[in-house]
Amino acid sequence: MNGAIPLAASDLAPARDAVLAQLGIPAGTTLSGPVEETYGRAAERFAALVAPAGVLADLSAEAFAEVYAGDGRNAPRTPVEAIAAKAEHRALFAVTLGQPLGEAVAAGFAHEDFALAYLIDAMASVAADAAAGVAERWYARALREHGWATPDGAVLRYSPGYCGWDITGQRRLFAYLRPERAGITLTDSCLMQPLKSVSGVLIAGPRAIHRFPPDYDFCERCGERTCRDRLAALAVAARA
Repeated sequence: MNGAIPLAASDLAPARDAVLAQLGIPAGTTLSGPVEETYGRAAERFAALVAPAGVLADLSAEAFAEVYAGDGRNAPRTPVEAIAAKAEHRALFAVTLGQPLGEAVAAGFAHEDFALAYLIDAMASVAADAAAGVAERWYARALREHGWATPDGAVLRYSPGYCGWDITGQRRLFAYLRPERAGITLTDSCLMQPLKSVSGVLIAGPRAIHRFPPDYDFCERCGERTCRDRLAALAVAARA
């Protein structure tokens, strides 16, 4: 498979509690009248401006090993390297929400409408993660349609900048994937443009290959620990 990932704006509408969590506000919090009004404006702006796009490209285990090696700055031992070695399928991907949302956030800050800017930015962060989730599910369905029959198979994404995969890995990823086809470019410092974009590898294989203990050298320095949520989701899906 090599081409566009179908992303619909309607699939990316950010859940309210997730947006509040992004801002450090407990789920279910009742917002004051003025803040609620601003939230509504932000939601309207988000819906009007989101322009999702994505691209994907399958690659062999050998090709991924070359991409993953990057500039040679990865951690000596990483879960991604071990998981990819056991994978049945893998594909590089990149998704974006488009440039207009970033411009709206910048305009909000420029005009000192800070609350609106923060809310749009939080909504976009939640939606960018949702877009990556759509890519995972779409790739899994596409593999099934093409004969992938592993009963407990699962697809999970891994991105440069996390789990020991150095951010400079973006360079080889972009060279192979060419996500400019989806309007995504890379700066010299490996920052994606538009900012609300996600790239990485989608790895498909038995559910067990994605489970790993958080005992790598970089785990102690990780401030997010999103792997815990991902592993928990795997366990829930396995019981479903």
